[in-house]
Amino acid sequence: MRITILCSSEAHPINAYLDRWISSQQNKHEITLLRNKSDLVGGDLLFLISCSEIITEVERRKFSKSLVIHASDLPFGRGWSPHIWQIVQGATEITVTLLEAEDKVDSGAIWRKDKVAVPKSSLWDEVNEAVFEAELRLMDFAAENFEKVTPALQPDDVEPTYFPKRTPEDSELDPKKSIEEQFDLIRVCDPDRFPAFFLLHGQKYTVRLEKV
Repeated sequence: MRITILCSSEAHPINAYLDRWISSQQNKHEITLLRNKSDLVGGDLLFLISCSEIITEVERRKFSKSLVIHASDLPFGRGWSPHIWQIVQGATEITVTLLEAEDKVDSGAIWRKDKVAVPKSSLWDEVNEAVFEAELRLMDFAAENFEKVTPALQPDDVEPTYFPKRTPEDSELDPKKSIEEQFDLIRVCDPDRFPAFFLLHGQKYTVRLEKV
């Protein structure tokens, strides 16, 4: 089977997991990892993993199936960085959803869901590991059951919710609040790409949280 993975950023931490998955599957499938949709050629299965581009119907028609992996219990939490927003809001469990790509974001038929626990003590890299391992399991499922799945439409009697795109400003802390009050935000901030920070005395300070 010809499989293409479209992941927009080389700096995204998912890439190490994708490399591992490709290595584990390369004897079974022909797999290509791309960064830009302009490079899409076609094939059997397209995975959109941390893809920031909109993939149109014209581009999806090049593949038998085009699938997205999204870290929320759809139709709840469509949009951007769903597991980060959920943890900031206090979630201790994340649902990771495998679904078909559609023009309307995160609205496609669902193939499978996987739940992962997120203990209150987990830091950003541990959260990533739990979510990314679930993503790989869903990719395994898709590759193994490519022609067997009967997808389920998302319920039309449930009002979907949406998360906005996160910006660096969403990592800002309030120096007047306690660490405990802001711990969920601090622990999910990627210290290299989107570090937690606060402004005080005319200076910006970044915060790096590590377990000892």
